[in-house]
Amino acid sequence: MKKVTVVGAGKYGSMTALRIAEYDIAKTVVMTDIVEGLPQGLSLDINQSRYVEGFNTKLIGTNNYEDTSDSDIVVITAGLPRKPGMSRMDLLEVNAGIVSEVTKNILKYSENPIIVVVTNPLDQMTTLTAEVSNLSKNRVIGQAGVLDSSRFAYFISEKVGVDISAVEALTLGSHGDTMVPVPSLCKVDGKPLEEILSSEEINDLVQRTSDGGAEIVSLLKTGSAYFAPASSAATMVKAMLSDSNEIFPVCAWLDGEYGINDVYLGVPARLGAEGVTEIVEYDLTEVEKEALLAASSSVKDKVAELGSIKNQ
Repeated sequence: MKKVTVVGAGKYGSMTALRIAEYDIAKTVVMTDIVEGLPQGLSLDINQSRYVEGFNTKLIGTNNYEDTSDSDIVVITAGLPRKPGMSRMDLLEVNAGIVSEVTKNILKYSENPIIVVVTNPLDQMTTLTAEVSNLSKNRVIGQAGVLDSSRFAYFISEKVGVDISAVEALTLGSHGDTMVPVPSLCKVDGKPLEEILSSEEINDLVQRTSDGGAEIVSLLKTGSAYFAPASSAATMVKAMLSDSNEIFPVCAWLDGEYGINDVYLGVPARLGAEGVTEIVEYDLTEVEKEALLAASSSVKDKVAELGSIKNQ
């Protein structure tokens, strides 16, 4: 049985810890936060649900990184959440400092963990974590595509009027404006999405998916999405803990796959005990390939912005 650490005991972090614990495939889930008492209280509450829910995974709440020692997987949720009117890029400078410090603290006590990054802006924070940790690139992964694909699937199911289990959806690229939907690989009841909806209808769903997080932020007024994001991060952790090698759309390092080099980008990848075990290259249409290339260029530009902040 393995040990997982979730950094950040806000709504996203605590829900992620709960989801992972309920899978019951880790021995321990550690939740750490800078707020005294918060992770301890939440962990105690979750532990008291174990009997009812029937899982054995133990939660430990702490303000001390020493308690995260020898973690197999670390999920970084710490950072400033978006507020109404804020873009993911508005968060860049403050969250870069937080994620950098968190990564350094984790590596003091865990020699070679897999790190799953969920802090926004996602592509830059994943890149930063890889640079600061100096871990193998396959062991630093961003969570975005699982969430975006799930949102896309929901909007498709609502539009078409089918159970969500009948939908296959996939988004690649960046988390945000340069998200790349893959209509050629999206299906409803086994039928290609393009045979069911018009291009205009698909584009409308794509735009709503891209704006999915902002729409929730706007409705909540304070705070941001956490149920679907937590499920997305937890299912990635589950795949790696169980060494399933299932395919998920994740933010992974590209070294020539899809004709793209030296960038973290949302692509299909197999997740196993070593992190990303393979980048899966699907046959995309020319339009989809061009969109993925454009997304990679956009992410590289944004990473350059991160570099300018680090050099200030």
